[in-house]
Amino acid sequence: MISTRGRYAIRVLIDLAEHDNGRAIPLKDIAARQDISKKYLEIIVKDMVAGGLLTGTSGRGGGYRLCRSPRDYVIGEVIELMEGPLAPVACLADCDNPCPRAADCVTLPLWSEYDRLTHDFFYSKRLSDLLRRNGEPGQSVNKAVE
Repeated sequence: MISTRGRYAIRVLIDLAEHDNGRAIPLKDIAARQDISKKYLEIIVKDMVAGGLLTGTSGRGGGYRLCRSPRDYVIGEVIELMEGPLAPVACLADCDNPCPRAADCVTLPLWSEYDRLTHDFFYSKRLSDLLRRNGEPGQSVNKAVE
């Protein structure tokens, strides 16, 4: 299950993209528009800055901005930064410690296929795919990206 950390991180990115005015956007504005606690968003955006998704400036005129174009943000990257690996089972999540039963595991192909489907789905979606166009959610701003 994707937690609020992952879901809110995506909402922050959408908000920043849709309200980009060339200046940093204060976190209080994002929190108000998204109806999310500013305190909770402070924790989330800190990780997003550390992970290279956002730039942040403090002081007067401070706030947050996207580091790149919305078409250059892959949703899978955002989710894995905020949530950790998307792998459905531990034996697929930790490549450094392969499962000793992998060679004999009859369920591994099932989990591997599910893992590929999930990975391919989230890594095929970009932030630009989620932006509103003409006030309608879910319509891509840049059809060339699809």
